[in-house]
Amino acid sequence: MAKDVKQQYGIPLKSVGAIGFSAMMHGYMAFDKDDELLVPFRTWRNNITGQASTELTKLFNYNIPQRWSIAHLYQAILNKEEHVADIQFQTTLAGYIHWKLTGEKVLGVGEASGVFPIDLNTKKFNQRMIGQFNELVAENKLSWKLEDIFPDVLVAGETAGTLTEEGAKLLDVSGELQAGIPLCPPEGDAGTGMVATNSIAQRTGNVSAGTSAFAMVVLEKDLSKVHPEIDLVTTPTGSLVAMAHSNNCTSDLNAWVGVFEEFSKAMGINVDANKLYETLFNQALKGDADGGGLLSYGYLSGGTYDTF
Repeated sequence: MAKDVKQQYGIPLKSVGAIGFSAMMHGYMAFDKDDELLVPFRTWRNNITGQASTELTKLFNYNIPQRWSIAHLYQAILNKEEHVADIQFQTTLAGYIHWKLTGEKVLGVGEASGVFPIDLNTKKFNQRMIGQFNELVAENKLSWKLEDIFPDVLVAGETAGTLTEEGAKLLDVSGELQAGIPLCPPEGDAGTGMVATNSIAQRTGNVSAGTSAFAMVVLEKDLSKVHPEIDLVTTPTGSLVAMAHSNNCTSDLNAWVGVFEEFSKAMGINVDANKLYETLFNQALKGDADGGGLLSYGYLSGGTYDTF
């Protein structure tokens, strides 16, 4: 961006109006007292939390998907992983980047809703469930309580800090960028999709197809009971969202396209990747509604429902 501004206008980029970060949703990043990462980043695709997901869903009477941060944390406790005792701060990828640029340990409420259930009245983490979790793990005699290691939750429009001198140097090694730029609360890619499609108001929704595929509908009220096939998250403003999520989408598609690409090259035909995708997408529209009776099982990453 700085290079583009320099080329077009002949001046160095020293400031912008505001900054906001969106990153891969949820996941698990745990840090010690020296701000060092304790274990490699566990992404939303690391579905190794089946036991934790099941037990927490039963405890809270609230669906806790495998990819949520709290499921990763509890699974680490169940696995008796040594790093758990040293946790001082837990956040997501978006929260980590924001923290490094501002010094603020915060999350946007949409991203936070994939860390731990949100109280729709306070727009903060559900305190009753935090108490239940603390009681659940009390026998482990940890030095921390859940509220001690979680970031603060903010809604869209709230001040989430400003770019620090250290953060400016991380963004611009030339040293031209100045500190003091305001930042909005960091969000996950689901929240970004809601904003991009103007699907924030209640009774609106959108469908996203990328690495995963999911539909999101903004609800008018809470669900009456637990539905394991429906994940409950929020908009960046804190409204409840029902999400039907499949962990696997374009990864499987890319693999199939790769097969056709290899075949084309083996036949001595060099096909542009964009042309290959375009052709296959258009041909798919002419196929049988049931895909010729084929059913795709997603083995790349697990989840409650792997086919959409």
